[in-house]
Amino acid sequence: MPLRQIAGHRHLLELIASATTRGSLPPSIIFAGPQGVGKRMAAVAVAQLVNCLAPVSFNGDSGSDPEIRDACGVCASCTRIARGVHADVLIVEPGDTGTIKVDQVRDAIERTGYRPFEGRRRVIIFDDIDTMLAEAQNALLKTLEEPPTASMFILVTSRPDVLLPTVRSRCQRLRFGRLSASEIARVLIERHKYAPSEAHAIAATSDGSIGAALEGGSDELVEARDTAAEMLRAVATGTDPRRRLDGGKTLAGTGDRDDVRRRLRALASLLRDLGALGARADERHLANVDVLDSLRRLTTAYDRDRVTQAFTAVDRALEAIDRNASPKIVADWLAFQI
Repeated sequence: MPLRQIAGHRHLLELIASATTRGSLPPSIIFAGPQGVGKRMAAVAVAQLVNCLAPVSFNGDSGSDPEIRDACGVCASCTRIARGVHADVLIVEPGDTGTIKVDQVRDAIERTGYRPFEGRRRVIIFDDIDTMLAEAQNALLKTLEEPPTASMFILVTSRPDVLLPTVRSRCQRLRFGRLSASEIARVLIERHKYAPSEAHAIAATSDGSIGAALEGGSDELVEARDTAAEMLRAVATGTDPRRRLDGGKTLAGTGDRDDVRRRLRALASLLRDLGALGARADERHLANVDVLDSLRRLTTAYDRDRVTQAFTAVDRALEAIDRNASPKIVADWLAFQI
């Protein structure tokens, strides 16, 4: 997938495309950021760009220079790289033991001693390099410091601080942030054919990671958001203890710890959106934009102070669940805090 088709990170991806086009992208570089936000995909896209047979103009959201190029994504080189069968693009990842061993590193280094076989540059991508054993990291040091002319190394990690300081000092680091809920929802709808309601419910609680969004069960997350919204409506007005206990009972359900945890996260997401609406933020950036009308109806009952108090209470409730507190007791307590 070319850089221009990767979700999110628009400014960063345009900078990468620009630097790659001009030959100024460092030959040893770290792509760091949370799991599941597109770091490995971006690394493969760079490998496509430097070896593409028919590059195209990169038309970015920030009005990038038309001379900036991106991979076409359809030529023989791009398709072979995408399939993982290009002779000059090697992806090194953890083996059965969950680590990258020194033999894998030495094999990759040996390949860089030869001229590219079918492309312009050889690209070595170390995925999850934080799993690389210390011995293997040490074996890589000299090559990172003085890469062969026709080779580049991209180190992909969600835990850059785990790497040896000597490895980090030899690489330029680029930081990938979390994706917005709207970006994740768009990917789920357009590329994975989710229904809009499912996509937005999943995206709202995915913590900015497409990987996490795709791992979650859509039915469970939709149910969690519906239940959280029902609780907010139940306790929105009045102080009748029975209504609040009913709200707590709704949130607790059968008392399953994982179910309650999902509902609490969905509740936090809805409260964030209510706070944003109260502050007159751009509605396009709401995590739960597909239920905007329902959120608007709740804004009269949830002013800024109440949203802040409720959000803090939800955070404490999540901590209590993680400490093995009774889900039903936590849900009842929360119903009186919101």
